[in-house]
Amino acid sequence: MITYIVQPGDTIKSIAKSYKVSVEKLVLDNGLTNPDNLVVGQSIVIVYPKQTHTVKDGDSLNSIATTYHISVKQLLRNNPILSDRTYIYPGEILIIDYDLEKIGDISTNGYAYPYISKDLLRYILPYLTYLTLFTYGLTSNGELIQIDDTEIIKIAREYQVAPLMLISTILNVGDFSTELTHNILSSKNIQEHLINNIVNNMKVKDYFGLYINFGFILIEDSPAYLDFIKELTDRLAKEGFEICVALAPNIIDQSGVIYKGHDYEGLGKAATAILLMTYDWGKTLGPTTSVAPIPMMRQVFDYSITKIPPAKTYIGIPTFGYDWTLQSISGITIVHYLSNNSAINLAIEKEAVIQYDDYSQSPFYFYEDSTNHILHIVWFEDARSVDAKLKLVTEYGFRGISILNVMEKFPQFWFVLNTQYNIRNAI
Repeated sequence: MITYIVQPGDTIKSIAKSYKVSVEKLVLDNGLTNPDNLVVGQSIVIVYPKQTHTVKDGDSLNSIATTYHISVKQLLRNNPILSDRTYIYPGEILIIDYDLEKIGDISTNGYAYPYISKDLLRYILPYLTYLTLFTYGLTSNGELIQIDDTEIIKIAREYQVAPLMLISTILNVGDFSTELTHNILSSKNIQEHLINNIVNNMKVKDYFGLYINFGFILIEDSPAYLDFIKELTDRLAKEGFEICVALAPNIIDQSGVIYKGHDYEGLGKAATAILLMTYDWGKTLGPTTSVAPIPMMRQVFDYSITKIPPAKTYIGIPTFGYDWTLQSISGITIVHYLSNNSAINLAIEKEAVIQYDDYSQSPFYFYEDSTNHILHIVWFEDARSVDAKLKLVTEYGFRGISILNVMEKFPQFWFVLNTQYNIRNAI
């Protein structure tokens, strides 16, 4: 895999000519929404096809996949332009595989909201092992707050992607309720009622498994939470369902309510799988930092592997960035969320130069707001930061990744993933 960094004077045509690839392929593979206006410091990924197929009369995706002994999902991953198409046409050239040795196997999970567009859903599904729908809410008496998920589950299964039901104690975005968690964990009757509701809903909706995310657990509720997960896991296993428990990123001797309430070792033994939510650093308040700095991720993993089997561990990877408003470079200020495409378009608008922080292994840039002359710093993800995070999966022997989130296109992410890893199926 070649990762080219845009230099002053570069154009998409000059890069394509230098590497003997078409402009169209560079644009598609990297998701360039404004290819005539590249940003100095922007990453461009180049991977050459190893084998291609020219479509003939009578060809279908199934027949082509059968001929080359690959899955239709792999064909769609290698040719994402087909995601919103019903037909293929004679003379089209489809990529069968890439001239790049795969690093290994990986399981992938993506978070989506029920209102995800069907076109976007069909675009990302070929890259996923699991799709998690965000999120079922809970009441204090163990009832489920329903979401509109029936059609999405049906489409996911059509792509052989396992749909996961997510329950959480989130009341607002990122706002976990310790009171709600405490109420549920204080009553065995409520827990039994909740478990029955979960199982019934999973059967009716045709879910494959369950994701559970109870954040900000009080230290005194930790034993009760572990007992609840044990009972929930046992019940789901009898019904043929898997369970994955989301844990806050923890390191040795770290204090705070979000951390101490999660018994890494106990939950690691109890659940089918564990998600380490390693996209928790660049939040709404705090010093400027990338969303998921590699050194911080490593600290979490160095601790987690002493408590949780790596083979049942998923790591969180973000697909978004933050725009920090600064009074000074070292100031502590409020941060604004933005997608990676928005980060690139903002850099174009502000004529910024993208830099790369070798410590956090993340791209960033500065710009000045023309209305109030306040300095901003933008942290986001690109091919280099994605590649660095994915390689941690192999290094630590983890099962896979959980992507927060898949609500916007990030083609470069999927291109880096698909060309270097074999994506597992669960169904």
